[in-house]
Amino acid sequence: MTRTHHFIDCEGEQLAVTLDGANGSTGLLIVSGGNEIRSGAHSGMAQLADDLAKNGFPVLRYDRRGIGESTGTNLGFSQSLSDISAATAFFRDQVPQISTICAFGNCDAATALALFGPKTGIDRYILANPWVIEAAPDIESESTSPPPSAIRARYWDRIKNPRTILDLLSGQIDLKKLLTGMKRAAQKQKNSSLSLQLRDALLSIDQPTAILLAERDTTARAFLAAWDSKDFDMAKKNAVIDIAALDSASHSFADETAREWLYAQVLKMLKST
Repeated sequence: MTRTHHFIDCEGEQLAVTLDGANGSTGLLIVSGGNEIRSGAHSGMAQLADDLAKNGFPVLRYDRRGIGESTGTNLGFSQSLSDISAATAFFRDQVPQISTICAFGNCDAATALALFGPKTGIDRYILANPWVIEAAPDIESESTSPPPSAIRARYWDRIKNPRTILDLLSGQIDLKKLLTGMKRAAQKQKNSSLSLQLRDALLSIDQPTAILLAERDTTARAFLAAWDSKDFDMAKKNAVIDIAALDSASHSFADETAREWLYAQVLKMLKST
């Protein structure tokens, strides 16, 4: 097993790439979400790559254009087709024994893989906490607010906690903000255009696909709100999609329990080829 670092061309820019080599014929392509660098939150993706390579699975990670060590302008996940395509081609070129590439992405990277993966020759998908909110997840604006169903779930969690009453009485919870949030939670659910694009993308994928959710994470709850709607009825009937959920609020699967669960789910997909 060896770890090497490279720079590869992507439409005239340079992507910073890390390859963990191994002898297996199934490889994992890790696509970073948001503005996250290829090592991942708390170096979680670097550790995942190391663990998988030790088990015989080569792993490739990269920084999207304009992120980390890569050159160019950060155009966001919606313009990342060329980045995914360049990384996939390099992976196959550098590890010629690979017959199957499984791709993993969290948050908007999961959505990007669903939208663009079939155009790049990816064979299997692991999509964690797919992003369905209209604005990019790193942009703070009103449009990044989760849908009403996700807000209701969050408030229900707080209501079940006896500490909430004490915080209200002590003034630690802003009553005005609480009432505003409850008003938004009561609104009727309407799927975003991005969630409908994701639905159509999932319907077009004819390869095995795992959707992994940290079910108390706001992004995961927003996805579940869309998934449970009639808009996604056909996608739910797609036999190649399998959903697994962990009782966790860790968006990046950062704590030990979440990391172990994520590793087990990824390993399960890799071994199924």
